[in-house]
Amino acid sequence: MKFSLFMNPQIPGSGYAAEDNARALRPIGRDRASYQGLLDEVREIAVHADRIGFDALMLTEHHFHSEGFEFSVNPLMVLADLAARTERILLAPLGLVLPAWDPVRAAEDVALLDHFCRGRLRLGVARGYQSRWADVLGQRWKSQAARSDGSRTDDRNFDVFGELLKIMKMAWTQETLRYKSDVIDYQVPFPYEGIEGWPAQEWTRTFGAPDELDDEGRIQRVSVVPRPYQDPYPELWQPFTVSDRSVVRAAQEDILPWMFTPLPGEHRKKAELYRDTAAEHGRRYRLGEHTGILKIVGMAATREEAVATYGAKMHKDFASFFGPFGYLEVLRTKEDDSSAPISPEKGDFKRMADVQMALVGGPDDVKRGIEAVLKEIPDLEWFGLFMQGQQGVLPLDTVKRNLEMFAEEVIPEFRD
Repeated sequence: MKFSLFMNPQIPGSGYAAEDNARALRPIGRDRASYQGLLDEVREIAVHADRIGFDALMLTEHHFHSEGFEFSVNPLMVLADLAARTERILLAPLGLVLPAWDPVRAAEDVALLDHFCRGRLRLGVARGYQSRWADVLGQRWKSQAARSDGSRTDDRNFDVFGELLKIMKMAWTQETLRYKSDVIDYQVPFPYEGIEGWPAQEWTRTFGAPDELDDEGRIQRVSVVPRPYQDPYPELWQPFTVSDRSVVRAAQEDILPWMFTPLPGEHRKKAELYRDTAAEHGRRYRLGEHTGILKIVGMAATREEAVATYGAKMHKDFASFFGPFGYLEVLRTKEDDSSAPISPEKGDFKRMADVQMALVGGPDDVKRGIEAVLKEIPDLEWFGLFMQGQQGVLPLDTVKRNLEMFAEEVIPEFRD
């Protein structure tokens, strides 16, 4: 198994753990000094994780978060900064929300970052579920936030995501690109009949790609440069795969799904669907191979100390912010009323521990939690530590010590 950190970068002093400070600096997301504090913490954690042996670092993409929570405006730019400060750790936007991007521009930016880190990039791609910004940045494609409910809006987002990923793959793998989409209003070149009046025709005919110009000197194809450092492009990942149709498409496209289904039995069902669908497309994976699972982990010398340190901090921001988006459904048990949503009051630390979304305790407690996962999914490839309630909430030394304990006490027992 391999191990990754997953951060929703949080501005220190934002959220319920420092409510007075967050109110005083409202909106803290536009406070320059506070954002510098976030960058300092993220950089220090990334360098620390690289040194102590974590395999990957993953960051989200979100916009307009004036509250300072999930403050990861452009993961490609942040990871470019971290690439220059780290040596071996893999770097992954988890994920780049494709309906918010121009596909050719995204293909270029990804290729650049892949070169900057010399192939340490893993590209997470996502559909986007937060309407405040996904609707604004997706308007060009008439795409709105994904709801995973099979609605017309959800279907449109699903189709746009697939089309943009298709165009990006063509940009990476084809020497020159010529394409007119029937899903979105997009054509390369534009106009599709050809771009007239290119002044540097002689230069392009001599040094450019052979088929960029037609006999009349019109631009008929474009060459997207550079091509990625990795051949043909970075391995694709996808967060956080819950719906069956997203699992199926990930298997069809050979995308590694990160699943947010805490109970091992539920995760096993998704892993089986992924394995079986991948086999239908000629890829033979063992159960859990080429998949990842995400859990909150908080460690201390004893369970009592860990609960005191992490318990209260983990759930309040999570329940209050993510709850209205439906994420508390991952905490549902058989005893809950199936007709009623999970309330934020139920999204507490005890519930997180009961459904094994959170592994909190001493090293042996965390190991037993991982062993329970492996009992159901014996060949799980990736285990992700969700740093909810840690970076930006707890003192940085406490956060780093948690990672050290995990690297020293847990990783050696489960690494391949």
